[in-house]
Amino acid sequence: MKSTDELWDRLRQSGDLPYGAAKIALIEEVLRHVEAIGDPDLAFTTRMLATSAYIYGGEPVKAFPTFAWCVADFDKNPGPHHQRWARTLLWDFKAMVSGLTRFPEVPLDRAYGVLEDMERRYREGGHSLQAVYKRRALVARHLGDTAREDEWFERWQAAPRDDLSDCAGCDPTTVLVYLNRRGRFEESVALAEPVLAGELSCNEQPQSILSELMEPYLMTGRLAEAVDAHRRAYRAHRSRLADLGDIGWHAVFCARTGNEHRGFEILQRHIDWLGKAPSPYTAMSFATNGAYVLRRITALGHGDLMVRRKDRDDIPAAELADELAAMATGIAARFDARNGTAAQGAWVAEQLVAEPFGVDLILDPAARQTRTAPVAAPAEPAPEIPDQLGAEELLDLAEEHHRADRDAAFAAAMDALDARFSAWDDPLLAARRAGLAGNRARPADRDGALQLWTRAADLFAAAGAAGEASSLRSKIALERAFGGESDEGGDEPIRANVAHQEEHGDARERAAAWGRLSVLHMVRQEVAEANEAGDRADAYARESGDERLIAGHALLRARNRAAADRDEEALAAARQGFAYYREHGPARRLAEAAIVLGHAVNDPAEQAELFGIAIGTGDADHALPARVGRGHALRQLERPDEAIVDLTEAVALCAERGIDDGGAFARYELAEAYAQAERPVDAAEVAEEAVLLFDRAGNEHAGSNTRYLLAKQYQVLGDNDAALARYRELIERLTDNPWGRAQMGEEAGGLLFDLDRDADAAEAFGAAASTLHEVGDLVGELRLLRRRIAALHFADDLGAAEETIKLAELRWAGLPAEAAAEPEAIWHHGMTMWEAGRVLMARERWADALPHVRDAAEPLRAIGATDDADHLDGMYAEALLRTGRAAEAENLLGPLLAAMAPDAPGREVAETVWEEIRQELGKS
Repeated sequence: MKSTDELWDRLRQSGDLPYGAAKIALIEEVLRHVEAIGDPDLAFTTRMLATSAYIYGGEPVKAFPTFAWCVADFDKNPGPHHQRWARTLLWDFKAMVSGLTRFPEVPLDRAYGVLEDMERRYREGGHSLQAVYKRRALVARHLGDTAREDEWFERWQAAPRDDLSDCAGCDPTTVLVYLNRRGRFEESVALAEPVLAGELSCNEQPQSILSELMEPYLMTGRLAEAVDAHRRAYRAHRSRLADLGDIGWHAVFCARTGNEHRGFEILQRHIDWLGKAPSPYTAMSFATNGAYVLRRITALGHGDLMVRRKDRDDIPAAELADELAAMATGIAARFDARNGTAAQGAWVAEQLVAEPFGVDLILDPAARQTRTAPVAAPAEPAPEIPDQLGAEELLDLAEEHHRADRDAAFAAAMDALDARFSAWDDPLLAARRAGLAGNRARPADRDGALQLWTRAADLFAAAGAAGEASSLRSKIALERAFGGESDEGGDEPIRANVAHQEEHGDARERAAAWGRLSVLHMVRQEVAEANEAGDRADAYARESGDERLIAGHALLRARNRAAADRDEEALAAARQGFAYYREHGPARRLAEAAIVLGHAVNDPAEQAELFGIAIGTGDADHALPARVGRGHALRQLERPDEAIVDLTEAVALCAERGIDDGGAFARYELAEAYAQAERPVDAAEVAEEAVLLFDRAGNEHAGSNTRYLLAKQYQVLGDNDAALARYRELIERLTDNPWGRAQMGEEAGGLLFDLDRDADAAEAFGAAASTLHEVGDLVGELRLLRRRIAALHFADDLGAAEETIKLAELRWAGLPAEAAAEPEAIWHHGMTMWEAGRVLMARERWADALPHVRDAAEPLRAIGATDDADHLDGMYAEALLRTGRAAEAENLLGPLLAAMAPDAPGREVAETVWEEIRQELGKS
């Protein structure tokens, strides 16, 4: 059994945790032991804390028995400890009344009974009945009694506020609900804006009032404010089970503002919470809202979209919509049976058929920043195909257009061929037609292209055209390698084609054969082999004299050289290819060349221009890398707002093409851009989405980088609990990266230190120091030991501080001479001695401080850390003074003050010590 002190310590620890499962678990651990301990104060305090943890942690049903026990104990066994909790007990009555209306199995009389008891206690205590009238209005609303709600609302608003009234954010939030239900949206906005401008410290704010403001903002034309309210509020709600009802409203708001798929994503993220909803009322609300979202998705033609559920089969959206609607209707019927009204059933029915608001918003920070369609490539004019051309002539013409990258002309020739000739008696002509048809099908229909090429290869082989058959089989093998389908021996057709063309082919055919082998090597990450084969292909391309072929192989060479880190050669090759295609086109080749060159250059301004050229071509196949590339370049140019436009487009393109991995990286880049643009709410939301995708893909490195970005953004937002949670995650994840783990520990320690959680900060710094010691980063360890001493000083843990001071001196003594001579090591050691002096002198242990600060200043002065050295000398002078050595202190501090600048950081303290020295020596 744990001791009383240990249990009290556990309760104190629970105070550092945010509301949720971890806080509840820690308090329940204490609750299991309190009766055996026999401490009335501990028993009462634990149940009071448990009541609050249950209410705000998403398990309100557990609060009823703990609250009832506290009320009974307060009345029957009055003790001194009860007075500490008297106000909190009265405060909790409010949550109890609200909570009882959320459980249909609780008789209505019981809720009224608690209300009566609450009013009696408030009257006896001389408190305002403002909070009581508010609860009576809420009960009337629940019952659908509008007249009684209006009556109690007026009395609530007329009653004076006191310290038992809901906070300055929660009271106006409830007023907003009242006004919004009556369509008084301008009044809602006018009421809320000064509230938001003030200080809101409540656990439920500002997210609750922002959630209620979304509709008023929208209906009064304040569209940007509506978007901001949604994003800010949902970010706060999304991690809180207790806020499941609010989360459902956010999903509906999305669905009614043209953001059905965002609403679906919110539903998908939280659907598994429905089974552990805080109350039946919350389950009814979320099920109603979820059904509405899924019905909108179904109406848009996506009823077959699958919803994933933990430990249950996936289910189509349309089917789950019916299931959720039935659940909501069933729960509403239980409430109405208890209440003797039809109010809840009517509310569910009304919500399920609500119309969209008629205003489309961009709510997802990862969504396209405009509703206009992406730029399309300008259509090439299709040439007239002469009627007199025969099948063979049309095939020749199609091949010529294909080699020259004249896409529209190639398509026109193929269309004419298919329209004029349906039967192919000549197997060679049939083979040529199938091969060209495969070229036309790719990349839109890869499987169709493979089938056509396979048929063509078989026809060529049957007709004795071994070279053509070999080339096609080489293309098929490379295409399969691209798709990850190439097994052992899969390169044989490509190598066989190289051998055949070396013996029988012309320069163009040899260039193609060697080029395919080069690409195969690059797919397999065989960089040296890729360059060797590519050089052979390049030589044959030049031999052919075909400038277009030469330009194409220049781009291949640029990619190969870049992979081999031969950057100057890569740049030269990329410029060669780009110059040709910029003059001769077509758009898709220019886009490709611009992207290759964009990746080869180092100047972000030129990169942005090149990727812009690629985007400007309108070529859809290269739009994604061009958007990502320009977005990254714009970020480097400190133009994040422009980068956001490109990166949101990249996210949309990944979603449309089902590229989950690319979508995750695009979201990460977008989150970085939002962070750079000082839009931390958007940065955090997009980064959270990226984390989900990286985790699903098993990409731990990228997931860790994104969690670090999140930790930083949560710090900017002041959500320190969320930031610390991410740091803790990273420390647990980075098992194979001790330097990263130590960095996260140090940053977490720094945040804890800033929050005055000094004991926790000291623990974090100590763990990080141990990690760096294990990997031999001894200077880094010194830095962290210094920070641990500072934290222990403010935590008033003298024993641990002295142990750490001894350890730091031991580590300094054991530092290799070369490392000890480094300025960084010297600085950390000197400042560790300053921290040691501060710890001891703050506790008037002047003599103990002397050995630490005596010789610490000169090494700092030698590395140019003059201000720090001055601080240490001033500290040493004070220690001398306090130990009866005023003359020595005078000899030290006099020259120091003479040399110090008037605005030197340590001068004011030094002058104070100097005056004391002069007085001590009788020289004032």
